[in-house]
Amino acid sequence: MNKTIALLLFTFASITATGQSAQHDLRFNKLASQWDEAVPLGNATLGALIWQKGERLRFSLDRVDIWDMRPMKGLHRKEFSYKWVIDQVNKKDYKPVQDYFDAPYDNEPAPSKIPAGALEFETKDWGKAVDVHLSVNNALCEVKWANGVTLKTFVDAVKPIGWFRFENVSGDFIPHLIAPRYQGEVKVSGDPVGGDDLSRLGYKQGTIKQDGKNSITYHQEGWGGFTYDINVRWKRIDSKTVEGVWSISSQYTGKPINKKASVVTQSAILSDFNKDFTAHTKWWNVFWSKSAIHVPDTLIEKQWYLEQYKFGSVARADAPPISLQAVWTADNGRIPPWKGDYHHDLNTQLSYWPAYSGNHLTEAMGYINHMEQNKANYKRYTKLYFGAEGIAVPGVTTLDGTEMGGWIQYSLSPTVSSWLAQHYYLQWRYSMDRAFLKNKAYPWIKGTALFLENITVNDASGHRKLKISSSPEINDNDLSAWFLENTNYDLALMKFTFKAAAELATELGLKTEAAKWSKLLNEFDDFSITNNDELKFAPTLDYKESHRHFSHMMAIHPLGLIKWEDGAKAQSIIKNTIQLLDKVGPDYWCGYSYSWLANMKARAKDGEGAAKDLEIFAKAFCSVNSFHLNGDQTKSGLSKFQYRPFTLEGNFAFASGLQEMLLQSYAGFIEIMPAIPAEWKDASFKNLRTEGAFLVSAKKADGQVDEVKIVSEKGGATKLKLPFKTHFVSSNTGFKIKSDGNGFLELTAKPGSVMVIKNGYE
Repeated sequence: MNKTIALLLFTFASITATGQSAQHDLRFNKLASQWDEAVPLGNATLGALIWQKGERLRFSLDRVDIWDMRPMKGLHRKEFSYKWVIDQVNKKDYKPVQDYFDAPYDNEPAPSKIPAGALEFETKDWGKAVDVHLSVNNALCEVKWANGVTLKTFVDAVKPIGWFRFENVSGDFIPHLIAPRYQGEVKVSGDPVGGDDLSRLGYKQGTIKQDGKNSITYHQEGWGGFTYDINVRWKRIDSKTVEGVWSISSQYTGKPINKKASVVTQSAILSDFNKDFTAHTKWWNVFWSKSAIHVPDTLIEKQWYLEQYKFGSVARADAPPISLQAVWTADNGRIPPWKGDYHHDLNTQLSYWPAYSGNHLTEAMGYINHMEQNKANYKRYTKLYFGAEGIAVPGVTTLDGTEMGGWIQYSLSPTVSSWLAQHYYLQWRYSMDRAFLKNKAYPWIKGTALFLENITVNDASGHRKLKISSSPEINDNDLSAWFLENTNYDLALMKFTFKAAAELATELGLKTEAAKWSKLLNEFDDFSITNNDELKFAPTLDYKESHRHFSHMMAIHPLGLIKWEDGAKAQSIIKNTIQLLDKVGPDYWCGYSYSWLANMKARAKDGEGAAKDLEIFAKAFCSVNSFHLNGDQTKSGLSKFQYRPFTLEGNFAFASGLQEMLLQSYAGFIEIMPAIPAEWKDASFKNLRTEGAFLVSAKKADGQVDEVKIVSEKGGATKLKLPFKTHFVSSNTGFKIKSDGNGFLELTAKPGSVMVIKNGYE
């Protein structure tokens, strides 16, 4: 068949038929025997991990706001001051800073996220589990045992309940609620990575009570009047079928009362499994309709769909944002790794990277809404620690945004709110929601810019700088981690803040404010680079040793201040900095390092390199259930870290990396498949989102892009870099099209405009 005939037969429907399918599911011939290999279910408020512990089926249960919120002991002393830290750095007397602000995080068990409990079922008479299946399209877990017993279970996508249904089960049926061991001998102490013993929290062990024949409630009292309840309720449908529901509720003193778990389940059990599953499935159908991807690398494609599944399980506009483990807190009898907290060192930021081009802006609003809700607390911290107006955010926080300490170069960094500001900026650019711009995006970015204006000074050359600057985790928590000139990390974030503030003020017609922010932006110096065009950590520190955090490269990605599209000098900096990173090697990288690097290589138009790093991540740094375990699980030299603390940011940065390979719009125009390997002859995507609120779909076949569809959600202008030599417009409703003669189309659209462009096959 020649290409002309093929083109005539090709319809855009073939692009849209590339979504989630059974090949992306998780399927095993046995239940996992540890929690971090379990089947994950969740709805951003509740979560469950399905596995086997001993001779019992275990649901590890979690709720996102089960937190011990006690203040970090010893942190808020009279020395809690940025000025005091500056003085200590200048005096070269740093041990008191470590003792006061870093040590408490390691030594104290809380504040911390804590596990809720577990639900267990006796299975010893059922034989072995022979089939375990997670259907990613509808978030249903099914398990079959040798004797014919089957389980179907899901966490409702829209309600705070989990359902289970056992078939072919006869005789007595009694679920067991299992409480975390809050009492007992303390065997682990002061281990923020492996986790402290829960008994260090000092809780009185909770109560587990049978409420009538078919209901059990676990009630636990925590610190400061905090309590939570787990309730399970079940009913026999017939002699061989049992259905049940579970829920978790939390109560904080002085906060609105949440409906008790027992009340939630009492109402839910009046319905039935199939009825609620139908509504649950509708939510997931909408979620999966938002975007789709097909690439010939089946490992990378499956991992992307599993990342999307996890994102749909942990992100909602009306739930707290994604913490280190979200709704899958470690079920190992200990406090979770790094206290399961909100690390704005990179963890929360990377977790939301795929939301924008992945077309999940609604779910991403949970991140923004969290920051908006905690803004008053951030301003309190800004005045207390920095003695300044504006908005600063602690780099490590509790559920309500309160500082927790830790290595203060990131936990109390002055540029945390700048990195968070980028998510406000991206939400605006990808949505073009002017109400959001006016009421949330610009006020946040303006508050961050005001803060940075207040705490920076001009040096002898007139360049604006922080009095002390750092690059997260570089030189650990040592005096040498502080620099008297701006690091490239801090410099990139400050430049981004003032650039974005000027742009958004201009968009809102605030000319005076825009001029002010532009003036401040121009006071910053250039980035520090070597004679070989390699980004440095700081003017006095080259990149010369392996490190997991690519903080010196923020200007390349995610901030896009140094763009490939800027020309030869920028390309030299990007290419040489990445080459140096690879040359020094991955000894001290984590899984998220590979994911992040894939995003950078995509920006450098290196499809082969990006795909290789994504493949390494998926093969070596993930559990069998797709959880990112930080260390190299293959122990094959891909990292000297071989531990397995589960965190989510590497997973979601992976998804973003593949999306960057397929579609980019950060440089002011839309570019189709800018960084895919040459051997990927066939690839497609549907409804990936670009800046300017355009939805783009495209298909590549036999090594050439066949067709591109663009839908304008809000109207406006953009440019398309043509992905083929000749083209024709096969359909157009509402777009004005003008060729610039240099391989770009200038597009102006009304809201709802739709255009399809096809390859002319010259």
